[in-house]
Amino acid sequence: MISLSRIAKTSFLSAVLLMGLSLVNPASAQDGKTVFNTNCASCHAVNKKLTGPALAGVEDRWSDRKKIHAWVHNPAGFAKTDAYAANLMKEYSPTVMTGFPNLSDKEIDAVLDYIKTVPAAGAAGAANPAADAKTSEGDNSLLFGVLTLILAVVALILLQVNSNLKKLADKHEGHDTAEPIPFWKNKSYIAMLTVILFVIGGYFVSKGAMALGRSKDYQPEQPIFYSHKVHAGINQINCQYCHIGVYQGKQATIPSVNICMNCHKAINEYKGEKIFNEAGDEVNGTAEIQKLYKYAGYEPGKPWDETKAKPIEWVRIHNLPDHVYFNHSQHVKAGQVACQTCHGEITKMAEVKQFADLSMGWCINCHRETQVQFKDNGFYSIYEKYHQDLKSGKIDSAKGITVEKIGGTECQKCHY
Repeated sequence: MISLSRIAKTSFLSAVLLMGLSLVNPASAQDGKTVFNTNCASCHAVNKKLTGPALAGVEDRWSDRKKIHAWVHNPAGFAKTDAYAANLMKEYSPTVMTGFPNLSDKEIDAVLDYIKTVPAAGAAGAANPAADAKTSEGDNSLLFGVLTLILAVVALILLQVNSNLKKLADKHEGHDTAEPIPFWKNKSYIAMLTVILFVIGGYFVSKGAMALGRSKDYQPEQPIFYSHKVHAGINQINCQYCHIGVYQGKQATIPSVNICMNCHKAINEYKGEKIFNEAGDEVNGTAEIQKLYKYAGYEPGKPWDETKAKPIEWVRIHNLPDHVYFNHSQHVKAGQVACQTCHGEITKMAEVKQFADLSMGWCINCHRETQVQFKDNGFYSIYEKYHQDLKSGKIDSAKGITVEKIGGTECQKCHY
């Protein structure tokens, strides 16, 4: 009887523990696909060129995996010592690949092995790694949930069997047995159920509280359908032409009507490829230009009187809490961070959405991993000690100087 009872209790506790693990860490397996989706998929695809090159056949283009390790750990530093790396950086300039000194050689090798398993573009079963992360996590969550349910059912059956056997043994030995306490009146069961509900409820409350105010994937409908794919992608209009504050100040700024009219006084109809909104409906580009004219108070063929213009009521997408300090120029100009790092593949978005969750953890991790671009960057000339330590070898040039080393994780840098 005792061993059966212990088995039942062990099974039940295992179910509770597994449930906790499934809630806290639904996808703990650190395989190559997971590493790729976590660190690489925002800028790379296996069979398609994005911000960076397609990764299919990457080992055929590099002579040694050790060189790939050095490149991933410190692209800017390794490019100074390798001709192929230097040409690669020049080809994708001004976008600079982010270094990942936190990734081990084993994890990078796992990514390289994973890349070999992805079918070629157009082949049957070709995968979309960037879209697989959520699927993988969802599948693991379902698996943990099913296992938890099975263990819980087995534990309850064993408890019931143990109770019945004990009653039979007592009856056989002539002992009086008390009537079993109903489940809903059993203090042990009630206490255990309370603890389980408290843990599960606390997890979801904490998760919801931490996500409060975040707007990842937020994609509001704008008063005018403005396609970044058409403007920044196809026509290659530089981001700072419209967002004039991105290099000079804290705010990137939303373009005013006169910036739009600099081009659209001459361009009054859309003749490009078909454009579609998020719902898949075709958008009449010429009609959208007419909406701009209405805000501008402009009639084609007549001189434009700027005093008649009124602001376009754009809906803000990216919005940090008031207690957070963020400066665009510090990141884009001094830090040389590419726009895509925070905003995703903006040149391919017909309708802009918030790419990253912009949480404190997301920013802190970036500061821990992103290397400071010291070379030809006057902003960092005050850190003479780091320059000397790099030259003398006291600091490993492969790992470089991260934002964290110059105070990027100090509370007062962002909260003051």
